[in-house]
Amino acid sequence: MLISGLDSAATTLTSWHLLVTFCSLHVALWMKLFEHKPFDARAVMGFGILNGISIGLLNLSLGFNSVGFYQMTKLAIIPCTVLLETLFFRKKFSRNIQLSLAVLLLGVGIATVTDLQLNLLGSVLSLLAIVTTCIAQIMTNTIQKKFKVSSTQLLYQSCPYQAITLFIIGPFLDGLLTNQNVFAFKYTPQVLFFIVLSCLISVSVNFSTFLVIGKTSPVTYQVLGHLKTCLVLAFGYVLLHDPFSWHNILGILIAVVGMVLYSYYCILESQQQKASEVSTQLPQVKESESDPLISVDNGSGILSDGVVPKAAVWNSNKDLHA
Repeated sequence: MLISGLDSAATTLTSWHLLVTFCSLHVALWMKLFEHKPFDARAVMGFGILNGISIGLLNLSLGFNSVGFYQMTKLAIIPCTVLLETLFFRKKFSRNIQLSLAVLLLGVGIATVTDLQLNLLGSVLSLLAIVTTCIAQIMTNTIQKKFKVSSTQLLYQSCPYQAITLFIIGPFLDGLLTNQNVFAFKYTPQVLFFIVLSCLISVSVNFSTFLVIGKTSPVTYQVLGHLKTCLVLAFGYVLLHDPFSWHNILGILIAVVGMVLYSYYCILESQQQKASEVSTQLPQVKESESDPLISVDNGSGILSDGVVPKAAVWNSNKDLHA
C-alpha cells in the first residue's frame, strides 16, 4: 500500500486495480494490440471468481494472524503447489528441484518469520487461502495451455469476474478487519492521486503475473515472489535504513543460494529434456528414410547409383504383340 490510511480498503482497492486493468486491456484490444479469443465461458467465470476469493482469503489471513504466521502461509504455497501438481497432473519434480526449493524456503523463513501466534480461525483462513491460491495459479497455467490462449487474452476475459467478486466482498471484508467503512474514508486529492498511481502500476503487475505463470510454472512464479521479498528487505535496509539483524542477512543469503540452485536445475533439466526429445526423433527419421516402401510412397526413392527410378510407362507395342 502506498498510503497507510488505505490499509482499511485493501480488498476493495484490489477490485479497482483489476477494473483499471480490464479497461486498459480493452483499450489495447481496440488498438488491435492483441486478438480477442473467446473460449469456455464457464471456465473463465469459475477461474475469475476463484482468483477473487483467493485474494480475499489472503487478506483475511493477514488480518486474523500475526505477520510471522502470514509469512509462513505464503511459504506453504510452494510445497502445496508441488503436491497438487504431483497428485492431479502427475508432474514430476526431481530431487534437485525439491532440494533447491527447500533451501529457498528455509532462507526466506529465517529472513521474514519472526513471531508465530496461532489461533484456530486464523489457521483455517490460512489453509483456505493456501489451497485456493495454489489452485488459481495452477489454473492460470493450465487454461492457457489447454485453450491455447495468451496471458493477455486470459487476463482480459477473467478480469471482470475478479473485479466484481472483490468489489462485492471487499467492503465487507475490509470493514470486518478494520471496523471502518471504506466509502466513509476521506479521499483527498493526494489520496486520489496515489490511488490512480497504484491502479496504473497494477496493470503491469497483473499482466506480468499471468505472463510468468503461463510461460513458466506456478512454482517459478512463487520463487520470483520470494525473490521480491528478499529485495524489499535489502532495499529497505539500504535506502530507508530499516532495522536489520544477522538472521535477516543469513536468511537472504540462504534464499539466494536456493534461487540460484533452482534456476540452474530448471535450465539443466530443460536442456536434457530437449536433448532426449531430439534423440528419440532421430531414429524415427532415419528409419523412414531407410524404408524403401515409405521412400517410394513419398516419391523420394533413389537407386544406389544416384539415379532416380522412373515411373512405369505403358508400352503400347508390348500390348499389341501380346
